[in-house]
Amino acid sequence: MKKNLTIVALALTTVMTWAQKPVFTPAKLESARVYFNSAELTHKAKVKLPKGTSEVVITNVADYLNESTIQIGSISEVTVMAIQYSNRYVEEYDSAVDSPLLKPVRDSIKLVQTELKKVNNAIDVESRTIDLLDSNQKVGGEQGTTTAEVMKMVDYYKTKRLQLSTELDKLNEKKEDLNTRLTNLQDKLAFNEGKSEKSSKGKLIIQVMNDREGEVPFQIKYLTNAASWKPFYDLRVEKINSPVKVVYKADVKQSSGIDWRGVNLSLTSGVANQSNVIPTWRTWFLDYNTYVTTSAYNRNANKKLNVMADMSAKMSYETESSSMLKDAVVYEESTMSTFTQVNESQLNVSFDINIPYTVMSNNKSHSVTLNDFSIPAEYKYYVAPKLDLNAYLVATIKDYGNYNLLTGEANVIFDGVYVGKTTLNPANTEEEMKLNMGKDPKVAVTRILLKDKSGTKMLSSKKSQNFVYDITVRNNKAEQINIQVEDQYPISSNKDIEVELTETSSGKLNEEKGLVKWDLRLKGNESKSVRFGYQVRSDKNQILDLK
Repeated sequence: MKKNLTIVALALTTVMTWAQKPVFTPAKLESARVYFNSAELTHKAKVKLPKGTSEVVITNVADYLNESTIQIGSISEVTVMAIQYSNRYVEEYDSAVDSPLLKPVRDSIKLVQTELKKVNNAIDVESRTIDLLDSNQKVGGEQGTTTAEVMKMVDYYKTKRLQLSTELDKLNEKKEDLNTRLTNLQDKLAFNEGKSEKSSKGKLIIQVMNDREGEVPFQIKYLTNAASWKPFYDLRVEKINSPVKVVYKADVKQSSGIDWRGVNLSLTSGVANQSNVIPTWRTWFLDYNTYVTTSAYNRNANKKLNVMADMSAKMSYETESSSMLKDAVVYEESTMSTFTQVNESQLNVSFDINIPYTVMSNNKSHSVTLNDFSIPAEYKYYVAPKLDLNAYLVATIKDYGNYNLLTGEANVIFDGVYVGKTTLNPANTEEEMKLNMGKDPKVAVTRILLKDKSGTKMLSSKKSQNFVYDITVRNNKAEQINIQVEDQYPISSNKDIEVELTETSSGKLNEEKGLVKWDLRLKGNESKSVRFGYQVRSDKNQILDLK
């Protein structure tokens, strides 16, 4: 019987323990490790707990998180038995009088209401005093009074009436201010109202068992997908043949519901996309077309439309580029390279910033400067006049693997002027990395078809088509430049089609890709020309795509 009573008593004790009100504590964000598509957040919290089992509600965690990644640690005397996450309104946890989500606002409302009562009482007293003073303006009695007494009474009335009216005006202003504050508090029942930190909806409800009474620390870790970062760069070149100054930056965004204020920020690399800006060649295979020939009128009409579309696109691009160059302002800025530690592993690169950093929860770009350094480079211009008459300045970098570069977009600043964007792609297999530093309008290029040496001739069952071009490059700069010129000729994929190079001007051939390359050195204000031509013999009744 005694044993049964003991069991019942223990059961009642357990029920009473679980029936206790939850204990609330806010989580303080300590650090954020951001990946390309998520972030690992680490919080700390402290709460005073009794001995035994307790329910703890940890507030101010992310609005959205991966519940399977939640980790909660504490001292050895504390056992975490169950974890529940919620970002929804739960009356038990969000409407409690002592909940930190509401208690500060309710306490403020009580203080304002108490102060408002005092002000109303003071206004009532001052108003009654003025009424009493105004209702007793009769001086003397039936026997009359002297002039001196009247003057004394007037002076008293003026002084006292002015004093009371001034005090009443001050009280009314204070009342109006208190009413405004009260309205704002009643309209905004939110946790930590008036503080700079943004309040989140996320909360962790945990069941813990504590071996002894006292203050218990907790460490909370989890992953949230509401954060990301991507690398980008500023590439600064003062003049040709000077090193490339690389300013390594990160574009960090987060909308976790928590403002990251003064946290230890780390950025860890992930998978990045690849893209190119400089024109690249595709092998030009030549074969007969199998579609039905359209009329000359339609071909000419389509050609005109294409030319107009190209001109329109070019004009639009040039206008946009000019506007962008006009509006762009480039400033030198201080960097945080001395505060950033770079850690490289086999799988990724991490940047640990050794000073507290702030990133607001607004999903807007926050620019974080990680590092800056100079890289030796060799400069050469590149032009593919068949594809683009613009000459691109290309910086060639060797041993680029020593700089922990990641794929990303780069702003190109040449001689203090913003000239455009390029893509920095270190994820290639070549020994050298080429950086497109943008177009140089001071290098002019033309590619002209020589009509007297070009044309079509009919030879019995075949036709012979000749194409001869003069490519001219002019250096309008004062200093000497090196430029690589490339052009293309077709490669036959049909034995009935014969292609022969007729002019190369001693250019280097790439027969596999059908390319001819010339390396030219031009002094200041010097021009040079190369001649390039090829002949195509094919069935005169077939159509070839020769552009």
